[in-house]
Amino acid sequence: MPQPTTLRTDRAPAAVGPYAQGVRLGDLVFCSGQLPIDPVTGEIAADVEAQTRQSLANVAAVLEAGGASLATVVKTTVFLKDMNQFALMNAVYQQFFGTSVSARSTIEVARLPRDVLVEIEAIAGVSAPQE
Repeated sequence: MPQPTTLRTDRAPAAVGPYAQGVRLGDLVFCSGQLPIDPVTGEIAADVEAQTRQSLANVAAVLEAGGASLATVVKTTVFLKDMNQFALMNAVYQQFFGTSVSARSTIEVARLPRDVLVEIEAIAGVSAPQE
């Protein structure tokens, strides 16, 4: 069995606890939940649409660090503070994924770190085997 490889990229916020931004194991990349934090400024946008956009940009950066991409995502989990904002989040989500269809769960949560409105994690496949 291949050994897991810890992923790290400056294009997504650094992990702030005992976890990795992502892990690659064989032909799969597991992206930890990405908050909508701009990796350069550390700022968080105010609305759910901008937060979804930043979270997905961070997800994409971690996946790319592991040799995957949004096009190879097989499963996402979206943690949403207010399910009433689902349509707004979903419209931005669709801009990133287009007609690609992967499995997805969306879960309303009471609170997220730094009181953000959305957090997104993903699992994606890669085309080249792990070295």
